[in-house]
Amino acid sequence: MIGSLRGKLISKRPDNVVVDVGGVGYQVSLPVNLLSALPREGSEVFLHIYTHIREDAMQLYGFPSEEEKKIFITLLSVSGIGPKMALNILSGIPLKDFLHALDSEDVAMLCRIPGLGKKTAHRLILELREKLPAAGGVRDRAFEDTLSALMNFGYKKAEAQSSLEKAVKKGYTQIEDLLKESLKYLTGVQIEKD
Repeated sequence: MIGSLRGKLISKRPDNVVVDVGGVGYQVSLPVNLLSALPREGSEVFLHIYTHIREDAMQLYGFPSEEEKKIFITLLSVSGIGPKMALNILSGIPLKDFLHALDSEDVAMLCRIPGLGKKTAHRLILELREKLPAAGGVRDRAFEDTLSALMNFGYKKAEAQSSLEKAVKKGYTQIEDLLKESLKYLTGVQIEKD
């Protein structure tokens, strides 16, 4: 399996690039919106690679960061999403907007991605909202554990996260305090401190 490539960028096309590594040219597919971030032809480039092997072909998919590669692999775990559709999703919407659409369960935003219908958008939300990082970035352990607890109480991720962020802004950092403060916002009830 090829995990990464560092070499000379030979050519850029709308749907792929060719990277020369030690005299061998590797054709790598990548999200369209990442092409502009690559250096000019003839420059050195480094890409994190996902290798997809089928009976009749071996295809390489490249990403500038490990996070984007992980999200691509996570997309492949959704039934009905293959490498081409996963690449299309990452090409059709900025990563931050995609994560926000999952967090807020925004089916309309996901349906703006070419080739993605309502049924697949609902499946993405259902299967990925717990697997991918929140749009706001990675939070600390207490935040994530409290968010999980609120969701176990039956609150939707978006509303639980919103109330939790309010609690964090007030300076709460411990799970018990975060939970009590978040529940105040979610229920509208003042909770007495022991």
